[in-house]
Amino acid sequence: MFLETTPDTSAYMIGGYAFAFIAMATYLISLIIRSRNLNRDLATLEDLDKGNAKEK
Repeated sequence: MFLETTPDTSAYMIGGYAFAFIAMATYLISLIIRSRNLNRDLATLEDLDKGNAKEK
């Protein structure tokens, strides 16, 4: 009755850690791409603003 062994769930633990790592890495890559795009947009807007200041 009490001699049953505990089920081996190490594969689920490894799978869970792998999923969490992949999700966090994807989010980090997404943040890096967004940051680059925002910096590019900022540079474009600053160039446009400089062009408009020269015309005045």
